[in-house]
Amino acid sequence: MELDSFDQFALNKQLLTAVAELGYTTPTPIQQKTIPLILGNHDVLGIAQTGTGKTAAYVLPLLMKTKYAQGKHPRALILAPTRELVIQIDEAIGQLGKHTDLRHVAIYGGLGPKTQLAILKEGVDIIVATPGRFMDLYLMEALITKDLKTMILDEADKMMDMGFMPQIRKILEVIPRKRQNLLFSATFPDRVENLSAEFLEAPVRVEVSPQASTADMVSQVLYTAPNFRTKINLLEHLVETEDFSRGIVFTRSKTNAENVFKFLQRKVTGEGQVRVIHANKGQNTRINSMEAFKEGNIKVLVATDVAARGIDVAEVSHVINFDVPIIYEDYVHRIGRTGRANRSGKAITFMTPPEEYHIKKIEKIIRMTIPRENLPGSVAVVETPFDEQQAMLREIDEQRRKEDPTFQGAFHEKKSLGVAKDRAIKKNMLAAKAAKMGVKPTGSSTGKGKSSGARTTGNKRFSKPGGPGRSGTNKGKSQR
Repeated sequence: MELDSFDQFALNKQLLTAVAELGYTTPTPIQQKTIPLILGNHDVLGIAQTGTGKTAAYVLPLLMKTKYAQGKHPRALILAPTRELVIQIDEAIGQLGKHTDLRHVAIYGGLGPKTQLAILKEGVDIIVATPGRFMDLYLMEALITKDLKTMILDEADKMMDMGFMPQIRKILEVIPRKRQNLLFSATFPDRVENLSAEFLEAPVRVEVSPQASTADMVSQVLYTAPNFRTKINLLEHLVETEDFSRGIVFTRSKTNAENVFKFLQRKVTGEGQVRVIHANKGQNTRINSMEAFKEGNIKVLVATDVAARGIDVAEVSHVINFDVPIIYEDYVHRIGRTGRANRSGKAITFMTPPEEYHIKKIEKIIRMTIPRENLPGSVAVVETPFDEQQAMLREIDEQRRKEDPTFQGAFHEKKSLGVAKDRAIKKNMLAAKAAKMGVKPTGSSTGKGKSSGARTTGNKRFSKPGGPGRSGTNKGKSQR
């Protein structure tokens, strides 16, 4: 049965009031299917891309089941892979639970634990945490887990990508075995399937869209650019000519993020209209940049994938993949930052020759070919510098070697050709020298092998002019 109103769920008045104040009217498909299952105490495996209302799908029933403040120890634990996502989930709990007295706290690294310890000491009902910081505080005996009744893993695929499995297993060892488990993931690769088998008990699987599909409200386009500098020129063109009201530019590395940020600040947006966030930025700087972006105070946010799943802003008009992600599921999460809350958005990807390898893998995952477009005529195409060209060739070699272990590489092939060429040159030089001396090379046109009158010159044997040569036999010596 399709539920077209939140009033049809078994939620209390406090929650329904908060939902109405937030402007939610019709439940999304993931909310329609998931909320009744969680309220019915089922373990749930949810496959849903970002921007589908997934957070509210588990937060609303969790708030309903937790009901009111009670005791000092947490009764529900939500684990997420990044600080940004932890903060986002904690904010959602605050908004949806604003008319309740439930206590919640966000626990993450990058800041000293003093404030978090103080909140825990006062008593909490719901903890949202990154796995590492949760275990740190548990080992400090600041967390008592015996009252936990619900555990939720959000963005499980990203958890696996970031190597959190050891911490998750440790957490599973220190929390009660009898509990309700919920696992949510945008994609469902084998490693997440293995985790779900280990973590969930007879789960109900809810999948609201094809696995790893991209948002229907997002139009995608792909440009081929020969090098970094041409990408920069294309980015400048798009920010200046597109209806670029608020956009995110994703890069693969911190170095690229800084370079793109400095260029945009100097040439395009001006001071104060662009911010950058990556792992080297302090936690307060990252939080302030995110807040400024959400409030519309900046036009462009440049980010590495550390922020890909921690941005929930409905009005993002553009996502630009300055670099193609090498963790292919991240493409789905990146472009999921736009086209949210039934608003349309545009995802634009720049591709250099080595990145075509990754694009083909991504297209296989999302089950579609990303539409290609030619570079706009006004975008200057710059000649690729030698060092960058060599780096790209090495990367292509590595990709070919990954697909074919016997492949020795273009550099090896060039070297082999060079050696053969050197040998041919030496051979020709020796032949020319022999001709000049009036010497006939051994085994030439007669095809009868070595001449009996040959003498050794280096590695070559030549006929000795004017008489029988040394044959290396006693007979040759007697003739001499």
